[in-house]
Amino acid sequence: MTEIVTRQGRLRGVRRPSGSCAFLGVPFAEPPVGERRFAAPVPHRGWDGVRDATRPGATPQRRQLAEVTLIPEPSVPGESTLNVNVFTPSPDAEGLPVLVWIHGGGFVAGSPASPWYDGAAFNRDGVVTVTVSYRLGFDGFGWIDGAPTNRGVLDWLCALDWVRDNISAFGGDPGRVTIAGQSAGGAAVLTLLGLPAAQGLFTAAHCLSGPIAHITAQQAETFGRALAGRLGVPPTRTDLSTVDESRILAVQRELAPVGEPPADPVAAIAGLAGGLTLGPVIDGDLIKLSTVDSLRTGCGADKPLVLGATDHEFAFGFARARDQLAAVPATDLLSAAGVPDAAGFVAAHPELDTADLLGRYVTDQLFGVAAADIADARGDAPTWLYRFAWPSPVFGQAVHCLDVPFYFDCLDAEGVAAIAGPHPPRDLADEVHAAAVELIKTGDPGWPRTAGKVRVFGQPSGFGEDTFRGARALLTDSARSSSR
Repeated sequence: MTEIVTRQGRLRGVRRPSGSCAFLGVPFAEPPVGERRFAAPVPHRGWDGVRDATRPGATPQRRQLAEVTLIPEPSVPGESTLNVNVFTPSPDAEGLPVLVWIHGGGFVAGSPASPWYDGAAFNRDGVVTVTVSYRLGFDGFGWIDGAPTNRGVLDWLCALDWVRDNISAFGGDPGRVTIAGQSAGGAAVLTLLGLPAAQGLFTAAHCLSGPIAHITAQQAETFGRALAGRLGVPPTRTDLSTVDESRILAVQRELAPVGEPPADPVAAIAGLAGGLTLGPVIDGDLIKLSTVDSLRTGCGADKPLVLGATDHEFAFGFARARDQLAAVPATDLLSAAGVPDAAGFVAAHPELDTADLLGRYVTDQLFGVAAADIADARGDAPTWLYRFAWPSPVFGQAVHCLDVPFYFDCLDAEGVAAIAGPHPPRDLADEVHAAAVELIKTGDPGWPRTAGKVRVFGQPSGFGEDTFRGARALLTDSARSSSR
C-alpha cells in the first residue's frame, strides 16, 4: 500500500511489484444522483481521513456492449460514478508527462475499469496514466428542458480540471497532458480539441478510430421529447428526475439501439453510417460549432494530433453474415440504405464480395471521411495520420478495437486473445505503443508527415496509401454523380 495527499484529501493506493502505483476510483465530482442527476458536475468536496483507492470505482455503464466493442469493460455498481483511475511510475517523481484516456462505447456504454486500460506499460515508460469515467447515454447527453445538454462533455472538463489541480501529487506535470481515446472516446478527443473551453487543459491529442460527433440541437431535442413521450412524462428536468434509471435505459435502447445491430442489413448500414444518436451536441452554448468548423477557425491548432483508424473497423459485423449476404447484390442493399451512386461505389471495389463491400462503406463513411475532414480542417497544424492494418487471425481483418491492446502494450491482458488470437505480434505492439509514448513525451509520434502517405502499422509496418482521403473522394464523387 502507498498513500498520497490530493486537494480533496489523503488516498491509499496499491504499490505494484514493478514499483508503480495505482489509485483507483478516485472521485473528481460529487455523485450525479438526486438533484445532481441531470446537472453539471459538481467538483468533489473532499473527505476526512484516508480514502481507500485500491478498487475500481462505480461506473455509469449499466449494460456492456461486448458484442460490439470487443473490449472487456466491467460494470461496477454504485452512485459515485464520476471518478478516475490513476497509474503512476512513482508518486515521488516530478514532472512526468501525463496520458488521460477516455473510453469508448458509443457514448452509451464502456468502462474505465477495463484491464486493457491499465497504465502499467505507460508507467514502465515514464508516463502517468489517468482513465476517466463520465455519464453515458441519456443521462450524459440527452436533451432535457431545464438541464445542461452536454453533461458528459462537462464531466470530461471537470475530470481535466481535476487532473490540472491534482496530477502533480502523482508525479505528473499538469502542463504536459495528452488526451487520447478510441471509438466514442476518440470522438470525445476530437470534440475537446475543437472546444474553446478545453484548450488550457491539455497539450496534445491522440484519436483512435474516432468518428465525428455532429448531433444538432434539433436532433437532440427531438430524441429527448420522443423518449419522454414513451415514458409518459413531460421532457423536463423535474419530471424526468422522477423516472427510474432502468426505465430510461430501456426506452433509450428502443429508440437508439447501439450495440444491437438490426438483423436487416439495410437498417444496419443506415444506422452505422449515419453516426450516433446520443453524444456531444452542437447546443450553441458550450459547443457553438461543429468540430470540423471549429478546427477550421484554428481552435486546437497549437496541439499535436495523431489521428487514424483500423483498416476494416465494423466490417466484422457483416462478415458474420457473409454466406447469407452472398446471394444479395451489394448494389441493391446499399441503394436501399440510401447510399448515393451505390453502383459506382461497388464498381470501385471489384475485388470485394457483398459482406466486405458493406463493411467497406460503413468504415469509409464513419471513419475514413472523418479522418480526412479533420486533417484538412487543421490545415498546417501538426497532424499525423495512421492506419492500423494488421489483420486479426480471429476475424481475418483489422477490425474495430483491435489496435487498443497494441496501444496499451497489454497483449497478455484478459480478452485480448479473443480478438487478436493467441500470439499477437509483440514487435507491432512495441511500434504502436512507442509512437504513443513519443507523442506524449515530445509532441511528435516519430514519423514524418508525408503528403499523400500515412503511417501503416502492420507486418511489415511502413508508409502506405492515404485511404482516408481516397475514400472521401470516392464517396463525394459518387454523391455528385447520383445528383446529376
